[in-house]
Amino acid sequence: MSTSPIDAALDELADEFEMLGDWEERYRYVIELGKDLEPLTAEEHSEENKVRGCASQVWLVTEPQGDGTVRFRGDSDAHIVSGLIAVVLRLYSGAQARDIAAFDASAAMARLGLSEALSSQRSNGLKSMVARIQRDAAALAGA
Repeated sequence: MSTSPIDAALDELADEFEMLGDWEERYRYVIELGKDLEPLTAEEHSEENKVRGCASQVWLVTEPQGDGTVRFRGDSDAHIVSGLIAVVLRLYSGAQARDIAAFDASAAMARLGLSEALSSQRSNGLKSMVARIQRDAAALAGA
């Protein structure tokens, strides 16, 4: 049984990935997810929002909400990376800051099969995105 919105989102994504079968189909699905990202403004494509450690250009915007949850938005100049952003945002956006900071992202990426399916460069970029989200959430949670 899921204990948090992040766990529920992970369960849902894992089920979707499982239904797709092979990685070629999963890559196509991830790219499609990226096409649905809410666009960032020109101002949001700033150095301040840029994620370090990604081979592609990646920007993440962190928006704390009044109820202790955090909303994230993101963008990339690469289709597959935009899709990876969409996966990460599905997991984290709208969750409580303390839950985001405490979530085992490595186990989640392994469960989705992303750890094995991505090149080391993409995998490092994904880790950099997650680290940034968790660092922002930890700061908001006062951890």
